[in-house]
Amino acid sequence: MSLKLGVNIDHIATLRQARQEAFPDPVDAAAVCLSTGADYIVVHLRKDARHINEKDVARLCKNFPGKIHLECSCAPQMEKVALKYKPYSVCIVPEKPGEVTTTGGLKFTPAVCKQLAKMIEHLHKKHILVSLFVSPDAADIRTAAKLGADIVELCTRDYAEATTAAKARKLLQDLALSTLLANELGLEVHAGHGLDYHNVLAVADLGGIACMNIGFSIITRSLFAGLPTAVTEMKDLL
Repeated sequence: MSLKLGVNIDHIATLRQARQEAFPDPVDAAAVCLSTGADYIVVHLRKDARHINEKDVARLCKNFPGKIHLECSCAPQMEKVALKYKPYSVCIVPEKPGEVTTTGGLKFTPAVCKQLAKMIEHLHKKHILVSLFVSPDAADIRTAAKLGADIVELCTRDYAEATTAAKARKLLQDLALSTLLANELGLEVHAGHGLDYHNVLAVADLGGIACMNIGFSIITRSLFAGLPTAVTEMKDLL
């Protein structure tokens, strides 16, 4: 059975914001992705709303119920948006001011755990599934399970940026062991960050992963091949 594919469309909004126009519209992009193989649409609402904004989240959740996977930090204003528009699922990610992209998994300090526990409880009351973006680390996966998460998304950035074959194999082993542990703890496993048409197969072949969340490589591929082809090609790989 093929893996599910979540297509991150943040950079459709990035292009729109470059000219402060009303197009390209993320809602249109979501419709194309879902009609050509995507199982979910992923969007990251950042505090600075530099690409996806709250209006986008509202329209996407209204137009595609059960298909929107919202990424956001555990900041109160982000929780408020999630509770208001009720996406199918929410992935809580770390967020640093000025970062170009997410740099790794959540750091489970006592203060962060306390905040996460409250947010997870509130989201569950609205019947929203909760994912935590974590490093492929046993302690972090156990913490995610204790906090009541439904899903862990394993950060594949280190694997994607590995500079040698030996390092990539070691990092794949870490992902495999983390997937096994998460499954044993009753967590659904997703994977994402830096995955593309060349490196995704090795992760897909690990087994135990339910969904790959991929954005940048699909959107950049679409510039040359078209969005339907870019999505279809990735889905075929999975």
